[in-house]
Amino acid sequence: QVQLVESGGGLVQAGGSLRLSCAASGRTFSDYYMGWFRQAPGKEREFVAAIRWSGDRTYYVDSVKGRFTISRDNAKSTVYLQMISLKPEDTAVYYCAAKVGPFRVTVTTQYDYWGQGTQVTVSS
Repeated sequence: QVQLVESGGGLVQAGGSLRLSCAASGRTFSDYYMGWFRQAPGKEREFVAAIRWSGDRTYYVDSVKGRFTISRDNAKSTVYLQMISLKPEDTAVYYCAAKVGPFRVTVTTQYDYWGQGTQVTVSS
């Protein structure tokens, strides 16, 4: 049983920073890609970033490039999303997700496992 548990969300002022964590358990993730998605009220869930569990390849949506960094700690089975220079439009519930293989890593429906989400609110 794969489990993904997010933490680290909260309320921050515009320009501030947060680091989200996603603790993964239940299997070996070496062949997985891990993604972060977000969903704002009234909007569809959108891709934010992804990383290959074994390796350094990363992917980002254009709107967060240069501000967000995805990384992972294999020893802790944890994936992080470091967010700086936060903007009010970054406000959303952020979800961690996992999928096998490198194809279509930006597509929500390609992911097999999801966490429960963590709220990020950026005030102006």
